[in-house]
Amino acid sequence: MKTRQLYNRIAVLRNERGISRKELATAIGVNYQTVGYLERGEYNPSLDLAFKISEFFGLPIEIIFSTQPMKPLSEELYERRRGIS
Repeated sequence: MKTRQLYNRIAVLRNERGISRKELATAIGVNYQTVGYLERGEYNPSLDLAFKISEFFGLPIEIIFSTQPMKPLSEELYERRRGIS
């Protein structure tokens, strides 16, 4: 069975907040290399890990992870305000 590709905004969110991979890794209880694998889409998180990342950034999981390539956050927020999906 082929694993579904997940896309994420971890690198963008981490960079916006000035957080290193190591700092994020420590906060969510993984090795810093795991954060790199996640950011590059080389590793899909467990549900528990996805929730830890969501809680760390204070954002819903669907803002951080998607099964479709992600639009820039500014574009997505603009569309939501206008009621476009």
